[in-house]
Amino acid sequence: MHVPDGFINAPTSAVTAVVAAGAIAVSLRGARRELDERTAPLAGLVAAFIFAVQMLNFPVAAGTSGHLLGGALAAILVGPCTGVLCVSVVLLMQGILFADGGLTALGVNITDMAIVTTVVSYALFRALVKVLPRSRRSVTVASFVAALVSVPAAAVAFTVIYAIGGTTDVSIGKVATAMIGVHVLIGIGEAVITALTVGAVIAVRPDLVHGARGLEQRLKLRVNGELVDAPSAPAAAPVAARTSRRALWVSGLVTSLVLAGFVSYYASSSPDGLEKVAADHGIDRKAEQHASADSPLADYGVKDVKDARLSGGLAGVIGVGVTVVAGSAVFWTLRRRRAADDVSPASTTGTTVENV
Repeated sequence: MHVPDGFINAPTSAVTAVVAAGAIAVSLRGARRELDERTAPLAGLVAAFIFAVQMLNFPVAAGTSGHLLGGALAAILVGPCTGVLCVSVVLLMQGILFADGGLTALGVNITDMAIVTTVVSYALFRALVKVLPRSRRSVTVASFVAALVSVPAAAVAFTVIYAIGGTTDVSIGKVATAMIGVHVLIGIGEAVITALTVGAVIAVRPDLVHGARGLEQRLKLRVNGELVDAPSAPAAAPVAARTSRRALWVSGLVTSLVLAGFVSYYASSSPDGLEKVAADHGIDRKAEQHASADSPLADYGVKDVKDARLSGGLAGVIGVGVTVVAGSAVFWTLRRRRAADDVSPASTTGTTVENV
């Protein structure tokens, strides 16, 4: 779904860049409310995990592959505003370092892959958890459905953008049919990855899953014939909680490094959904060379490293490392800004200090 330079004309690309910038500005403010000391470290890890899994193209049809988009996964784990930022960080790293997704098309890609997938999936997810039984299993089921729908929604968004500013004369009906058809299949893979990941995190630390908050049912006790809320269980010891978060973070980072550095070598080499549709229908006739085509990491390989397995593995490891550092820096900065906002002059109004 990464749109290269040249697919969309300059005016439309500029408009989507404005849309993307506005959405990111709103998300920066919203993420300050979503992030706390528990989820700020997880957000950077989510960005790195999405980067790693996007390297794992899986076959979906004859000669076509797909990969995770990640909007639904990020929104459910760390919140919709933080999710937009997670996917945007990934797209920025991919465009600058790996020549994946055009730089002039960055606004198109953020609008399509970060904003549309996150907004559509999280809105559907919240609607589902309201009608499903209040349980962890329901969160996983809702995650599956939301992720499944988010991918063809992104395909529809691309078709609309292409109808407005496409650089080649191709029937929009054919583009829509081909894009939506193949991305429904890709959505199944997205749904499976999202549901498995959300379910795994819920199993060990449900309190860290943004989409699962507020779904716990209070235990009821019968006292003198009446049902009353049981006393809340004591909070986990701070040291134990920090250890658990640290273990989750380390295991998540190791998993991301293994996926990007080793498993990615066995990913499908078939073109992804957009590449296949573009080649079949002539959308790519005016594709332009990427501005970062000479990057040492272009095409997910390390320049001058001849062994393909080693080159791709090193590129994946570097990508995960850069993404987790960049993402963590952004989210920790937002977290500190929230902490500074919480300590406002109003919070000390009426407080006096007396010398004794």
